[in-house]
Amino acid sequence: MILHALGIGPGDEVLVPSLTFVATANSVLYVGARPVFVDIESPAVPLMSLEEAEAKCTSRTKAVIIVHFGGYLAHRDAWQALARRKGLLLIEDAAHAPGLPAAGTFGEAAAFSFYGNKNMTTAEGGAIIARSRALRESIRQARSHGMTSGTRQRLVSRRPEYDVTMLGFNYRMDELRAALGLVQLKRLPEWNDTRRRLSLRYRQLIVEHCPSVMVPFTNPWPSAHHLMPVVLPAAIRRQTVVDRLREREIQTTVHYPPVHRLTFYNDLYPDSHLPRTEEFARRELTLPLHPRMTPASVELVVNSLAAALGAELPAEAIA
Repeated sequence: MILHALGIGPGDEVLVPSLTFVATANSVLYVGARPVFVDIESPAVPLMSLEEAEAKCTSRTKAVIIVHFGGYLAHRDAWQALARRKGLLLIEDAAHAPGLPAAGTFGEAAAFSFYGNKNMTTAEGGAIIARSRALRESIRQARSHGMTSGTRQRLVSRRPEYDVTMLGFNYRMDELRAALGLVQLKRLPEWNDTRRRLSLRYRQLIVEHCPSVMVPFTNPWPSAHHLMPVVLPAAIRRQTVVDRLREREIQTTVHYPPVHRLTFYNDLYPDSHLPRTEEFARRELTLPLHPRMTPASVELVVNSLAAALGAELPAEAIA
């Protein structure tokens, strides 16, 4: 919706990270533009590389979508400076960062997700923050088939007429989800603070019990603490660790398989090669993190991770 309202379309390029959920890149294809994948800065800072983003700018580059991976905020001043130098529209994928005061203040607009696993949820749906009133109004109209008035507006004014002045979409949130979201929003500061304290405890225990495991982002780093990502030692087989943790009823996942390596995108852009993203994705493991956890459950996870790592042989030995 943001790209559509900003007039991004065929012939345009948009810089995106590959370390993200596929929706980030899909949104570029939806408007007919081309996503250009950018590598991460490093395993310790798995955010889109500013230096490589600048190097990949061409005369066709119109915008950049930055992703606050795991809830960890990108460097606003640096990205704003790049956008000014290159004449780019700056857009935030802030799906992981609700509740952070700076999220949504970088550029033209930011998209938030309220999917079921986010810091606050409406089960499906999301929200957009946009700096410009005109941009907000364009998005509001486009989300409801391009109609010039909504159902409530027509009900209040008692005038049933409306017009359609643009090609729109059926992207409205229903009232039940919105009501759920309003309740969740009130709890968001409390839940984010719980996530922050749990993340700090994770970091302390991992240093003590799993010194070979790297935790990205130095502490403190502005974050909504959506995820608890760790980077396993290079010689460890991740699936074995996943299986051993599952035996102890501890669920883990991976954020993310690189978008440029997914079959659909690999077929479209077979020459994409992002070595830092690929290496991070090969070794990354996301540990449980949610507000109903306790310090004791964090200790259980870390102790189980230490046991799984201790039992796992280097890949060379297994081969």
